Formats: sequence, structure tokens, C-alpha cells
Amino acid sequence: MRLAATTAAAGLAAAPEHAWARRKSGKARRNIVFILTDDQRYDALGLLNPFFETPALDSLARKGVLFEQAFVTCSLCSPSRASILSGQYAHVHGVLDNRTPLPPETPTFPQRLQKAGYRTGFIGKWHMGGESDAPRPGFDRWVSFRGQGVYNDPTFNVDGEQVARQGYITDLITNYAEAFLREPKKSPFFLYISHKAVHAEFCPPERHNGSYAGRTYPRPASMANTEENYSGRPAWVRAQRDSWHGVDGMYNKETDFDAFVRSYAETLRGVDDSVARIVAVLQELGLLESTLIIFTSDNGFQFGEHGLIDKRTMYEASMRVPLIVHCPELVQGGQRRREMILNIDFAPTILEAADVPVPDTIQGGSFYGLMDGSRKDWRDAWLYEYFWERSFPQTPTVLGVRTDRHKFMQYHGIWDRYELYDLQRDPEEMHNLLADFMVTAEGGSLDALIAQEAQGEAKQVFNEMQQRFRQLLENTGCPPEPNWRRP
Repeated sequence: MRLAATTAAAGLAAAPEHAWARRKSGKARRNIVFILTDDQRYDALGLLNPFFETPALDSLARKGVLFEQAFVTCSLCSPSRASILSGQYAHVHGVLDNRTPLPPETPTFPQRLQKAGYRTGFIGKWHMGGESDAPRPGFDRWVSFRGQGVYNDPTFNVDGEQVARQGYITDLITNYAEAFLREPKKSPFFLYISHKAVHAEFCPPERHNGSYAGRTYPRPASMANTEENYSGRPAWVRAQRDSWHGVDGMYNKETDFDAFVRSYAETLRGVDDSVARIVAVLQELGLLESTLIIFTSDNGFQFGEHGLIDKRTMYEASMRVPLIVHCPELVQGGQRRREMILNIDFAPTILEAADVPVPDTIQGGSFYGLMDGSRKDWRDAWLYEYFWERSFPQTPTVLGVRTDRHKFMQYHGIWDRYELYDLQRDPEEMHNLLADFMVTAEGGSLDALIAQEAQGEAKQVFNEMQQRFRQLLENTGCPPEPNWRRP
């Protein structure tokens, strides 16, 4: 059974009406370009981190809006991509891992755009249900490939036909995107550009290969393998250092940390080139001022935080993503905003920009009004979820809540600690406020132990976060405990 979810269910105050209902009937609908990268951490932008060279993205951000607190509700490729399309949490759309296809009955925003008269195109990595690259509902133009694809000489499914191409994947995706943009315009368009980059195993284009040679990435404070660093953390975090997703065992010890980061950065330069090309084509066609461009990633990526690489966890570097919005007709450039934007918010925002009604299946909220100044209310808390995968068993299931200031993480299926951080005082997540509480031999729940024995600030914050947590679980329809019972 699908949930009929409201804006309030995602932790937002209910708005009196959508902006699309207030605008004059017959107003021209915006062209929209949505650009998605894979595994790009939130600060993999030159204007935020001088290690990276991303001039096109930096320019787009300076002329548009940079949302500094954008997140995914599940830090894993397929669940996040399904949430972007549906506006739903993973526990609702059912894509809980990287193997499950998006259920065909799941409503998506491209389907609604298509029915409303938009010409829609998908070009790039789909990923969900990787056994097939067949065209999916909602797109007039389809250019994709199976699963993760390859960086060099890929075979594309172009509107149902297999086409082998020579060249570098990011450049080829951009070629198809340019062709779509140059088509004669009889209707507004929506173009979804979905890059393979910067997913491992990283492979930069030849023109950028070696461009970061000799550079050393600054180690995060939480990377050190010391007792002090891991004091108060769940034991699984330190144990993961030697795994595929840890700094001491990364990718079966086939690379080292500095080579890994340099290759990532060089691969990202190909994406930046792509963005420059898309902007140039829109400028040439006279569409840059009016087209809504949204640039983001399917999840974040850890560069040694807590001794980890990759994603999946609820730590900031894992679940936080870049988000740039550019549309000079709509937004004043040069803004940096602090509202917490989620991947479930893209569907309603894009529908509102297209003057298409937002269905009640969507759990996110439109941030269109934040950009044009018509909306003042926004969420102050949201639910995070990640579900244990058999292929990567070193990371447990976690459900948690993040507010503007605090973060609470509750783990399942392990005999260990919860985590609670004051992000205002401790942005690096180094000091777990629940470090002293752990069930070791006795029966009973960790929640009860904390409630009985915590004192002072830890008790107050824990109680407040537990209340928020329970409300979000109920409002979003998420079971408080993982289970296999049928609805």
C-alpha cells in the first residue's frame, strides 16, 4: 500500500497553498535542466574547498543560489535516485538497496511533466534494477546504460536501440544532452542529465589525467586511528577501517588514500567541463536566463571522516550533497542559503516550476518559494534511514533525525551505542553525547537505559530528539523497527 503523504509528513509546516495555484493561468512554464552526479561530496566545489578545481560549477553557484545544507534521506545510489524521482522516502517507494528496480506503479514527476505537455529526456545513469537499460516511463528521449556502466567506450540504450560508442562517458552524455537542447522547441522541456562520474573506480578523462599529481588532501580531524578519536563511538565504526569502505582497507587495499582522492578530483573535472558546455549551449540558444538549472548529487562521500570512505552512514560527509540552483529570471544570484533541503524536495519543486499540480503521493516540500521569496516557513527536522545490505554488511541499519542543531542515530541489529551530536558545538561529530550508555549484558533496551541514567544536557537533548524521532517515524509511515511483516 502506498502512503498518501503531506508536506507536513516530511517535517515541514503545511503551506496554505502551492505557488502554482496562485500564479496566473496560462503563464509560460519554465524549461528545466536537472544535473545529477554520483557520489559527489557537498564540499567538492572549488569555492568551498581549494583542493578542487571546478570553475564552471563555481561560476554557476556565484550567479545562482548555493544551498549549503542539502541532504539525502538515504545515502545510497538507487534509494536516493528513486526518492528524487518519486519525492518519497525509501521505505515508501521500496528501493532499499542498489539491486531493486523502481516499482512500475510508483508515480514519478517526469511522468506528470510528460502528461502536462513537456518534452522530457533522460540521459545517463539510471542504476535502479541494473539488469535492464530499457526506456522507463515518463521520458520522450531515453539514453542510458546498464547498471554502473563504464567510463570508456560504453554501449548506450538509445530509445530502445543498443548503440556502441567510442569515447569518454561524461563527454558522450554531454553530447546527447546538447543534441536534446538543440532540438526545435514546440513545447517546454525537462532534461535529466545523470552522470556516472564520480563513482569509483574513478577514471578521469585523458585531458585531466595526472592534473592533481603531487597534491595531498588535508586529513579530517576524525580520521586518526587513536583511542581518543574512537572513544564513545560504536565499535563497528573503528572495525570498518579495515574493510572495503575504510581508509586502511579501501577497495581491497588496491589504492592508497592520496591516489584515491586525486583520481576522484580529476574525474570530477570532466563533470565540470560538462556543466560548462551545457551552460554555453543554453546561452547560445538564448535560454540561460529563463531555464531552471538544478545541480546536485545522489549522495555524499566520505574522505576519511571517522576512518571511512564511501557513503551509507549518517555522518555529515556521507549524507550531505552539493546543491546549486541557477535561474536569473527567478532568483537573485550570489545567495547562500541555510535551509535544510532534501532529495525528496526536488520532485515538488520541479513540478511547481512547471506549473503542474503536486500530487499527495509526494512526501517532500517544494523549495520554489524559498527561491522567489514567497515562502518563509520550512522544515526544522527530518528523518534519515539506511537499511543493511548483505553485500556490505559492515554498515548497520540506522534510523535517525537531524535538526538545525542536533543529530541522533539509532542503530539496529548490533549490540552497541547510539550516537547524539551537538552540531553547533561539534561540527566534526567528535563527541558523542551518549558515549557513556551501552547495554553489555543485561536485558532491556538502550533507550530505557539512557532514559533512566542520563543526566543534565544529555538527558534533555535525548528526550527532545526521541520525541522528534517518533513523530517523524509516524508522520512518514516508517516502521520503528525493521520487519518483514506484510502491510
